[in-house]
Amino acid sequence: MRKPKVLIAGCGDVGTALGLLLIDQGYEVYGLRRTINQLPDSIHAIKGDLIDKSSLSALADLPVLDYLVYSAAGGGRGAAAYQGTYIDGFSNVMQSLTHAPKHTFFTSSTSVYGQSNGEWVDETSPTEPNSETGKIMVAAEQQVLTQRNSTVVRFSGIYGPGRDHLIRTVNEGIIAPPEPVHYSNRIHRDDCAGVLAHLIGLVEQGQAIEPIYLASDDAPTPIHEVMKWLAQQRGIEIKGYKEIRRGGSKRCRNEKLKRLSYQLKAPSFVDGYVEPQSHR
Repeated sequence: MRKPKVLIAGCGDVGTALGLLLIDQGYEVYGLRRTINQLPDSIHAIKGDLIDKSSLSALADLPVLDYLVYSAAGGGRGAAAYQGTYIDGFSNVMQSLTHAPKHTFFTSSTSVYGQSNGEWVDETSPTEPNSETGKIMVAAEQQVLTQRNSTVVRFSGIYGPGRDHLIRTVNEGIIAPPEPVHYSNRIHRDDCAGVLAHLIGLVEQGQAIEPIYLASDDAPTPIHEVMKWLAQQRGIEIKGYKEIRRGGSKRCRNEKLKRLSYQLKAPSFVDGYVEPQSHR
């Protein structure tokens, strides 16, 4: 029986977790990244740099792909890095493939939203970010959605193994102040992989999916409350407050995703920080 073939371009932390999930489900997975020594043997490694088209010649030799998952991480925080990674890099991959994939997935972020007063946002909300990087991400989404059979998945703040900035801050006894209220939204790394695998599975079963999904957990929460809880769990005395601005203060609504019957492994930060469901 033929195995569906998937290329994960930018096969980092989320991409590797996704690849292992898909392999367990019977897919053949290719992983493209700059350094391939970190990839598990079960993923076919392809060495290449997304922003250097000349390094992507091996893509032309791939068999016809069923799915492309473009899951790149920005090479920096500036506009130039975002332009290279999310716009130029995607274009480089598409131009390097001999055949267009049956369906393309692109991992975006909630930085496309400019809302900052605690508003609820979903897939239909205006995408009018204030930052240059957010504007580039909006343009990147638009570029992807011009492709036939394409889906953008907007992840909120990803946390999980190796993503411990918040915990390190709390360990120093510093948390965000209670006022002004700053809502935060998050999704566990394993749910990022799970959502993508679920969507691919639906397409594989012949079901129609939407062009855009917002992927976040069930519990938008003020960042003060998250950090206060983390401190209590670790028995850490709070020594002071420091404002932590991570994107606009908004609340992400995930109803469209939930209607697809995806079951979150970490419905809230309490579940994710206490019992991360690692696939590794």
